[in-house]
Amino acid sequence: MTRDESRAPVPTLVVGEGAARVVGSLMAGLAEAGAAHRFSCAAFDSVGPAARSSVGAPHLILIAVGRDAEEILFDPVWEQWDRPGTAMARVALSGSIPSADTGELDPEVPEPDRGVVFRLPETQAEALPMATIVVARLLEVERSQSEYRSQLETERACEALASCLEPGKLYSMTLEILLERLGCRRGIAFFSPSPAPQGAGVAARGFPEEVRDRLSRTLIEEKSLESTMGRGEVSVVPWGPLHHVLGLVGLEAPGALLSVPLRGEEHEGGHVWILSEGRRFDEADLEAARTIARRANAALATAERYHNAKEKAFIDDVTGVYNARYLLATADNEIQRAARYGNPLSVLFLDLDRFKTVNDVHGHLIGSETLRVLSRLLSQCVRQVDTLARYGGDEFTILLVDTPHDVALRIAERIRHRVETHLFEAGREGTLRLTISIGVATCPVHGEARGPLLDAADKAMYRAKSRGRNRVCSADDLLEGDA
Repeated sequence: MTRDESRAPVPTLVVGEGAARVVGSLMAGLAEAGAAHRFSCAAFDSVGPAARSSVGAPHLILIAVGRDAEEILFDPVWEQWDRPGTAMARVALSGSIPSADTGELDPEVPEPDRGVVFRLPETQAEALPMATIVVARLLEVERSQSEYRSQLETERACEALASCLEPGKLYSMTLEILLERLGCRRGIAFFSPSPAPQGAGVAARGFPEEVRDRLSRTLIEEKSLESTMGRGEVSVVPWGPLHHVLGLVGLEAPGALLSVPLRGEEHEGGHVWILSEGRRFDEADLEAARTIARRANAALATAERYHNAKEKAFIDDVTGVYNARYLLATADNEIQRAARYGNPLSVLFLDLDRFKTVNDVHGHLIGSETLRVLSRLLSQCVRQVDTLARYGGDEFTILLVDTPHDVALRIAERIRHRVETHLFEAGREGTLRLTISIGVATCPVHGEARGPLLDAADKAMYRAKSRGRNRVCSADDLLEGDA
């Protein structure tokens, strides 16, 4: 707790029947003890208004009174104070609580791990002011411990960043860690990864698919945002260019955004925004975001150095896209990440139809140029966070992160149509048309490890070949064929 926070009055909510009367006697007792300045007391008849009145408070004392005290103490509405960096002390004042004075006290029952909980029978109501002072002290200890635990858990969550050497993936990973640690639902990452970036990339979480697609297109078209990537410090932004973009795609004003700039040593730059969803980001949230940003920036710098030294070993000499060696390593990492976050990972296995004829008729120079043009077409059909690789010969593989099977099938069909309608240069022979066959498989449905997953996509591609070429085939068709 900061010095200013320790001086601020502790929000103290008295909820239940007779709450106003209890607040009066509580404030009088606190004043008599010289501690009135340490508490901000308010009475409420029910939990809903009480919880809404204190949204954003990192710590509070809840005093439940009356026969429903237990239900009030542990109503689900208080779960928002169970997130990292927050703490709540609970006091029950009720006639249904046994008293040692009357000999009705039950044997002590172990209390579940619910933080600071204190119970008083109504016959001992005069002890409530002192009990409130005591639980306030315990609350400070609880909150300090909670903050330390939260900091440790944040550092542990960031360990995955250090093991990622792909800049384009680090932005979406950082977004996911921020959402998890801050207990938020929606966020956006906007970035331009290096080396050799192919344009800005977008990762969004918590939005419907159609909104996410519109949001990605609009962000990329909004060139003014690119100039701000990686600049500034972690802060809460009440209004900015992103609000304008969100309005363009039909989203209601999201309120303040937590702005987290990310930058590497050289060319890496990006930005993550977390939507507040009506809550107030406090200093604990900002400190957690700074920790995550610091670890992400270090990981970006490492990834940049790694790619500067190793990129040539992972790049196909003919097409300029990644090679099979890089694909296999990346597939393992993406499968692990998909399993960790419960997100789907889809694989496209692509093979040009009758490509041997191109080499035989037009020569290998035209054949190589055709593969280079095809690589550019494929790059334009996928996102920056996806992985395009030449598997060998005229076979290509695409890893589509966070992409369910039905969406992957639509992407594959879009690629098939794009290739079919493109005119490839054939030198003095003019132009030529080609088609492509594509197999689609998704983790974990068609394979939970790299080998089975790639094999399922490969077999689905050959099924497309056997059905007449120039088509998309799902690995589901293989399962149906086996049935």
